[in-house]
Amino acid sequence: MNDQLQKFMFNAAPVRGEIVLLENTWQEVLTRRNYPAPIRAVLGQMMAAAALLSANLKFDGALIIQIMGDGPVRMLVVECNSDLTLRATAKFDGTIDDDATLASLINAGGRGRCAITLDPADKKPGQQPYQGVVPLNDDHGSPLQSVSDILEKYMHHSEQLETRMWLAADETKAAGMLLQKLPGDGGIVPHAGEHDADTWDRVCHLGATLTHDELLHADAETLMKRLFWQENLRRFEPARARFRCSCSRDKVGRMLKMLGRDEVEGILAERGHVEIHCEFCNQRYEFDAVDAAQLFLAGPLSETMNPASGRTH
Repeated sequence: MNDQLQKFMFNAAPVRGEIVLLENTWQEVLTRRNYPAPIRAVLGQMMAAAALLSANLKFDGALIIQIMGDGPVRMLVVECNSDLTLRATAKFDGTIDDDATLASLINAGGRGRCAITLDPADKKPGQQPYQGVVPLNDDHGSPLQSVSDILEKYMHHSEQLETRMWLAADETKAAGMLLQKLPGDGGIVPHAGEHDADTWDRVCHLGATLTHDELLHADAETLMKRLFWQENLRRFEPARARFRCSCSRDKVGRMLKMLGRDEVEGILAERGHVEIHCEFCNQRYEFDAVDAAQLFLAGPLSETMNPASGRTH
């Protein structure tokens, strides 16, 4: 199984770990969009990070990572559901240099932000998703240099959890490893047991020896043996990850209804049809005048309709 997340615990200390490798899932994203190499690297790292962070969600729903900025890349978004289904997209302007850094891509003016949203599927009426936001600068105002730096800062400031991440992505795979002190016994507040503190420092030091190539090309079992062969680990059943986009013709139809009849009819008069492209999977949804009439008179259109033409099979 190429696309999976492996969770493990250190038995001698309140520290947990996770390793994720995404191959088919990442390829599903790349076949839908042609991203320049620097954007591909950042988006792939975010995708691995979203899987790592969502693995410990205590609810059925989604974790969404958004990095927004003032450089040529306006936004990068990754969504990971509690069943480890993922999707991702990026918006950018102009030509991207091959040697562009994260800071030059999205934090050129120092106004970049990272937001993590937790969105339960069974929200109560009026309940809003939880969202935390951090700037893409360190505590001294200097730009953060990597996705792992950004998310480690987020976890420290917003979740009060000491977290270390190692992330990598290329044109074939996205991968990552997370180490985290557990809340309470292993959070930011120092633990009374010296052995626990020693274990955290030691395993973080071992994690820092992990190379980009090892992360992308070794499986979870191999990495755990290489890094933590002297540690007493408890392994859990691996979880499968896969690509899935939640867009649908009905959802697009509901969005058009929110725009209103006058707005939709104005687009029809100008172009002859309304065409919507999903930013995540690049699926095209087209509504002509007949489709629009059905939309406003008869409610959502059937899921059996062809997404591109709007005609029933």
